[in-house]
Amino acid sequence: MADKILLCNMMFYAFHGVFEYEREQGQRFYVDVELSTDVQEAGQKDDLNCAVDYTAVYQKIKEIVETHRYKLLEALVSKISDELLKIDRVNSVTVRIRKPGVPIPGQIDYVQLEITRER
Repeated sequence: MADKILLCNMMFYAFHGVFEYEREQGQRFYVDVELSTDVQEAGQKDDLNCAVDYTAVYQKIKEIVETHRYKLLEALVSKISDELLKIDRVNSVTVRIRKPGVPIPGQIDYVQLEITRER
């Protein structure tokens, strides 16, 4: 299936990280989501009831990122993908999370983790 919905560069302030200072001070996290779905019925009927609601997707991601705390990006990205796959009409999901403030001793823009999961 080639139909996709993309939500790109969503920014959230959250408190994830292995180190205590990361969980106390917090930082920005950037999230991209790619949802594989069939938009044919929604396109023909022009009806939100036949489509994936982008607002609901955004709110679910925001809730997960901002109200839960994880040490590892792997746990955060897995939780997001698991929850998005519960949405009707979503067949697969790719989630990317970027963390700019990583405790790596060197010059780096960010670390990014990407996973793809299917129903």
